[in-house]
Amino acid sequence: MNTNDTAAGPAEPQGEARPARGATRRQVLGLFANAFSLAGWAAFVGTVTTGTVALVRLFFPNVLSEPSATFRLGKPEDYAPGMVDERWKERHRVWVVRREDGGIYVLSARCTHLGCTPNWLQGENKFKCPCHGSGFRRNGVNFEGPAPRPLDRFRVSLGAAGQLVVDSSVVYPGAAGKDSDEIYPESVLIL
Repeated sequence: MNTNDTAAGPAEPQGEARPARGATRRQVLGLFANAFSLAGWAAFVGTVTTGTVALVRLFFPNVLSEPSATFRLGKPEDYAPGMVDERWKERHRVWVVRREDGGIYVLSARCTHLGCTPNWLQGENKFKCPCHGSGFRRNGVNFEGPAPRPLDRFRVSLGAAGQLVVDSSVVYPGAAGKDSDEIYPESVLIL
């Protein structure tokens, strides 16, 4: 009898596989290490990709195109005498006012206090700013609220096709307490 057989017990036959008892601790830890390694590489690739896209985007800045300072507002006969026309308030932020004598002027639809858009109140015959309560008469002169001066006017002329042409780059700023007709007679188009 072999002394090794009795002390250690019967020897396992060589070449036979051990019965499966589930994953070993080393296999589980290896699986977690692989998962964390994969997540780390994914984060690295995502960061590099985002950085590359941001760098490329830096070389192609957004270019804002300004709207044209000159625009057409139809023919003078489209505007009734004695009325304030609001159809251009949203698009160009202007009101077209036709006086009883036929003169036409264009008011900026920006309050001279903080730039809010006033509303035309037909029943009260005035412009009223909803932000801080400034009031302006039909000719743009301020008479209530914190607005420091009248509404601005823009140059208006008659184009070749008989249409009103407004140039908003030419501004006739109102002076406190004065009618812009007196200061800037050229701000009114006389027909």
